[in-house]
Amino acid sequence: MSDPTTASSPANAQKRYEVHRSDLPLSCPLPSMALWNSHPRVYLAIEDEGGESQCPYCGAHFVLVD
Repeated sequence: MSDPTTASSPANAQKRYEVHRSDLPLSCPLPSMALWNSHPRVYLAIEDEGGESQCPYCGAHFVLVD
């Protein structure tokens, strides 16, 4: 089973990330990304945005799955 947020994943390597409520508060880049400083950290209000949010810096799309 592959987890796209493991530390071995380069930051912003893919454009869609599934996140869980246990990952909140949500920030991009995710703290577990190998290159966590690829752009300034921004917190995303995924719960207020209907369970989906997009990073304004890199365009990564996050989907809340639970």
